[in-house]
Amino acid sequence: MRSPRWKRSLRIILGTFLALTLYLVYQAVSIHRFGFSDDGRSADCAIVLGAAAYHNKPSPVFTERINQGIRLYKEGRVAHLILTGGFGEGAPFAESEVALDHCLAHGVPREALLLETTSQTTDQNLVEAKRLMDENAWQTALVVSDPWHLKRAVAAAKDLGIEAHPSGTITTRYESPKARAGFLLRELYFYHRYLFLGR
Repeated sequence: MRSPRWKRSLRIILGTFLALTLYLVYQAVSIHRFGFSDDGRSADCAIVLGAAAYHNKPSPVFTERINQGIRLYKEGRVAHLILTGGFGEGAPFAESEVALDHCLAHGVPREALLLETTSQTTDQNLVEAKRLMDENAWQTALVVSDPWHLKRAVAAAKDLGIEAHPSGTITTRYESPKARAGFLLRELYFYHRYLFLGR
């Protein structure tokens, strides 16, 4: 017969597993809802977070981020776009330079566009964006990225002293359920890594 101690241990293990599962489901739902919580507010600028570029063309994911920034500018919700992203390995153009060309081609005037060309990660994107904001005495920003990326990105921006709010892409190139689930699980990991390690 199984001992009462063994049964208690099993209940503890199962209870811990259930609690952890419920917590992760809650956080996944929270990340999803946060990314779609754009409330229509205006700000001093929009920070368009970098993504992959193919030579002088933005990747489909990056295109959607840039288009969202253009949309915010044309709707009058921001007067300036900060384009972020440096050079990928062997790339002749920085991500932000590719974004600049895309914005100009879609009618955004050059004086409305600021860019940095050194960052490689989301945290670095935001550090460089904060530097440009400080140079212009801006306080508020709409952070533009894929919806599931925004909870972590906005938290990082606020930790840098930016009054940041989310503005997720309206459409996304993560179209299949498998791709969306993969992106969400990846962000679940990176969000908690940021919470516990600050990076």
